[in-house]
Amino acid sequence: MPTDIGFQFDVSIRLLAAAALGAGLGLERELHGHPAGMRTHMLVSLGSAIFTVLSIYGFQVAGAAPADPSRIAAQIVTGIGFLGAGAIVKFGPNIRGLTTAGSLWVVASIGIAAGAGAYFVAAVGTLIAVLALWPLHILVQKLELAGGRTLRVRLRLKKLDAFANVSQVLLSHHVAVGSIQSEKAKSGHIMEVELRVARHEVGHSFLAEIEAISGVAIESVTQTEEA
Repeated sequence: MPTDIGFQFDVSIRLLAAAALGAGLGLERELHGHPAGMRTHMLVSLGSAIFTVLSIYGFQVAGAAPADPSRIAAQIVTGIGFLGAGAIVKFGPNIRGLTTAGSLWVVASIGIAAGAGAYFVAAVGTLIAVLALWPLHILVQKLELAGGRTLRVRLRLKKLDAFANVSQVLLSHHVAVGSIQSEKAKSGHIMEVELRVARHEVGHSFLAEIEAISGVAIESVTQTEEA
């Protein structure tokens, strides 16, 4: 690898650009409470840039045949899949974390671009990715609100049989049940239920009826968002 000051400065700029762009993309994930946030995206982008620089310049030997500069970069594309798979989790029949896994895959490509000196490509790629994660996410939320929304309700039941009364309330309000997870607790059962609420029920009046059922307590209600 060349050791002159000009080259080292250029490489440093590439690494800083990769880290900054990766952190910028990870900020959106951080703000929405996802595990793979700013630091994770920053490290993935920086690592991809370092590997790319090494792939291009690190194995040049005077008098020897030029090495293939794409061999390490190609392994980044394959290897990042394992990290992305760690961000994907299963909640009942639903899969969450696909968007975060996709953002990790994209940020690796941004790091490769920055490491190769393609600053404009890296910057435009970051801009497009941020637009896909933030403004488009807001648009999707508005569309979901127009047709209803998905809620995740955490219930505490003294007896498991009490869920039959909960089901009757949901049926009377035409609330669809997406998934159910149940676990034994010290005093009864804890159930997490994913519900699809129609547009006319956005006031969640059915929750008050569930709360009024004997032996049933609502611990939390959250609106699910794109993973």
